[in-house]
Amino acid sequence: MPRKFVWETPEEINIGIAKRVKNIRNRRKISQIELSELSGVSYGSIKRFETTGDISLKSLTRIALALNMVDDLKRLFSDIGYLNIQEVVNENR
Repeated sequence: MPRKFVWETPEEINIGIAKRVKNIRNRRKISQIELSELSGVSYGSIKRFETTGDISLKSLTRIALALNMVDDLKRLFSDIGYLNIQEVVNENR
């Protein structure tokens, strides 16, 4: 099966996600400290996430809930098209 080339590293992808979350936080006029209180995620974890993109899935989910973005997170791997007919066969086994 041919593989697509990905020109971004996992770290670059994570930083891009963190930047988008930070942008939403800023648009909603929520400080990192306020987000920490709303989400139950430590201030240090939020600061690290926005700087490096590193965060646990559980903490990211808590942040998404606090920012009212959980539906966006849930859609992350939904409605993914099939790469080939073999995937259709494998799913239906």
